[in-house]
Amino acid sequence: MPILLTRRRSLALMAAATTLPAWAAPRPQPIQLAPMALRRRTLANGLQVVSLPTTASNTVSVQVWYRVGGKDDPPGRSGFAHLFEHMMFKSTRHMPDEMFDRLTEDVGGQNNAFTAEDMTVYQSEVPSNHLERLLWAEAERLAHLQVDQANFDSERKVVIEELRERVLADPYGRLVNELPAHGFERHPYRRPVIGSEADLEAATLDDVRRFHATYYRPDNALLIVVGDFEPARFDAWVDRYFGPLTHPDTAVPRVTTTEPPRARDQRVELLAPNVPLPAVALLWKGPPASHADAPALEMAQALLSSGESSRLNQALVYSAQSAQAAGFSADLYADAGLLAAYAIAASGQRLRALEDGLVAQIRALARGKVGPAEIDKVRTQLLTEALLARQDPQGRAYAIGRAALLYGDAAEADARIARLQAVRVADIQRVLERYVLRARRVSVDYRQGTGR
Repeated sequence: MPILLTRRRSLALMAAATTLPAWAAPRPQPIQLAPMALRRRTLANGLQVVSLPTTASNTVSVQVWYRVGGKDDPPGRSGFAHLFEHMMFKSTRHMPDEMFDRLTEDVGGQNNAFTAEDMTVYQSEVPSNHLERLLWAEAERLAHLQVDQANFDSERKVVIEELRERVLADPYGRLVNELPAHGFERHPYRRPVIGSEADLEAATLDDVRRFHATYYRPDNALLIVVGDFEPARFDAWVDRYFGPLTHPDTAVPRVTTTEPPRARDQRVELLAPNVPLPAVALLWKGPPASHADAPALEMAQALLSSGESSRLNQALVYSAQSAQAAGFSADLYADAGLLAAYAIAASGQRLRALEDGLVAQIRALARGKVGPAEIDKVRTQLLTEALLARQDPQGRAYAIGRAALLYGDAAEADARIARLQAVRVADIQRVLERYVLRARRVSVDYRQGTGR
């Protein structure tokens, strides 16, 4: 009977809570996470190793993060970092082509890779009893990749085909691909990570070998292992397979270009074939990912652009019906950031009116009222995504790698949760005023026509 009464009382309280006014509704309780017990070491050859033993599953994630991305492509050779993402799955001294698939997929695991502006990342997850052979394979392809004409030619074709499919065949692919070139003025972030067909076709085998020797070396890599493993045995395997690797005497070249503030507004017109409806994009310069304003910009992006109920979607797509799609992105990299508001016009809509609508919604968020329910909903979405991503070894390893390369400290993987919880409405409004409403911008009109 006491249990029944307790349940009835709880149900009554829950029902009463649903009728409370917004100002009296209970606030979400802060999430307290125990810090990840990271094990960190650096080998004599410069390889950084971060590991996290867990018992939540019988798998292990092995990731190698190389500090080379699109920004490091040589002038006139855009796409090289992306090219090597593909080439690293080719043959080595002791492994034939696609051996990595056999070592992962054939034992019930998986592998993947991606290239971004600041990094190239190789991710695998396998049953934990296969950890040693995967560590051997990662060391093998780091030290002994066969950078020959046959491998180069085959992967260049794959990358060019990917570029044609993702950029040239997509009606709005050219627009997305061109935005960094107009958003940045000096920094190599101006070049698209996927590269250009002309640059890839002009590349020689010597160019490719030089790039590989410059960046694929132990002192430019971060090895991350998370999952079910015994630490002492893991350390011995790392010493055995990675310890003997050497690095060149020369230092790894780093991008030192500083992106200046934009001095004036600019308008650009881009023409492309097969554009069914015109689009507009507004570009502003943003801070790097490690800046204190980054969490507030992430929240602003979610309020404006995340999901069906986001402000831009509700205002421009549903209410005004002036846009087929609309959004806002805050892409923050290691050295600088790019903010963009964009919309695809509905049939018969003028781009200037669409541009005014985008700015009006940003202004309304920056200077109007934001209710607690709205910001709590978005914060909950972001925190849920972050926490769910950390439920498996692969997600935890990714969070560690991102923190290490963008923030300079793997421990920042824990701090992100606290930083998101600390953002207030005033912070969101302040960053929108600073980086958007009071900043110079580039307006990009995208239409059907004869262009690139």
